[in-house]
Amino acid sequence: MGPDPLTPYGNRPMVTPIVNAVNYEYLSFEVLRQITDGEIDGYTYHRDDNPTVREVERKIAELEGAEDCVVSTTGMAACTMVYLTYLKVGDHLIIFHDTYGANYKVSLILERMGVEITWLDADESDRLGEHIRPNTRMIFLETPSNPLCKIIDLAAVRKAADVAGALVVVDNTFATPYHQNPLTLGADLVVHSATKALGGHNDLMAGAIAGSKEHYNELWFTRQAIGTTLDAYSAFLLDRGLKTFELRAEAMARSAQAIAEFLADQPKISRLCYPGLTNHPGHAVAARQMRRGFGGMMAFDVGEDEEDVKRFVAALKTIYHAVSLGSTESLICIPYLTTMLYLPAERRTIFGVRKNTVRLSVGIEPADKLIKDIKQALACVAQGVATADAAR
Repeated sequence: MGPDPLTPYGNRPMVTPIVNAVNYEYLSFEVLRQITDGEIDGYTYHRDDNPTVREVERKIAELEGAEDCVVSTTGMAACTMVYLTYLKVGDHLIIFHDTYGANYKVSLILERMGVEITWLDADESDRLGEHIRPNTRMIFLETPSNPLCKIIDLAAVRKAADVAGALVVVDNTFATPYHQNPLTLGADLVVHSATKALGGHNDLMAGAIAGSKEHYNELWFTRQAIGTTLDAYSAFLLDRGLKTFELRAEAMARSAQAIAEFLADQPKISRLCYPGLTNHPGHAVAARQMRRGFGGMMAFDVGEDEEDVKRFVAALKTIYHAVSLGSTESLICIPYLTTMLYLPAERRTIFGVRKNTVRLSVGIEPADKLIKDIKQALACVAQGVATADAAR
């Protein structure tokens, strides 16, 4: 057999090579048989597997304490692959409102396919057992949740799921594997929008699903069938982002804690959601499930109405008004107007999001610089300064 595509010179390069090959020449019929029978690692066609993609899968699996990982084109591709792999006509899915809004769109497709769906508020997670049915096949959740950073007790979810033998799937994008490993807390699968903190630089889109080798095989089949394999260049960028992931995650959590403590004393902040604060309703559970801090995400309400929050966002000079999260730059958005546009208007507020709620993704800038920026923007709100035209 020829040289390993990742070690083309006999010794390993310091960066993962970008293998753009769509297909591969077989050295012999015996090698072909060994590859197709799974006796050796090998590559045949990019939709099946790719060396650059496989390298980043192994690294994410290690971060999550998983046996293996399947990487896909986007975070929503990862979620959809999970649904398509494990749900069928007549199955029951429990999913929480407090998940990324695009899951709602996928739920409409699942309902057309005959899947029964129950939506719950994360605040109702302690009553999860009341909603379990004999045909409950999956419970899908985020903790901390998007965007309100609500906390769900994973051990309690695991106990409730066992009644029906349901799979527990946790979106760990907000927490990241630096702060939380759901597989050790009872989850069967962990999904990520690797576009976010794992990549970390606003320059790639990818999704990831980590779990057992058995789950890897099942999910690989789905990915190969529907064609959601990540391209080699994006996998290279993701691999590069992972080199600084832990440094970035630590810096974000440290700054987020400082910012949250500052916001807690600001009169123009009418609600603050960050699990690192002791008065957060889920703090005790978060402290048990998470480690090394509480992540770089938070939500808070500015002033009294939509005009106040628009005034605040427009006045920011260091923090960028943009969607997405987990990047080196601090990003802020108004979920009602951006990330939750996937949902009907009434569903955007049913679980606690308000028109003056913002979601802040803390980057790696110095905390004092970010606090200074927030302070001056809050002063604009207090003064009623119209700054919509002054936005960057």
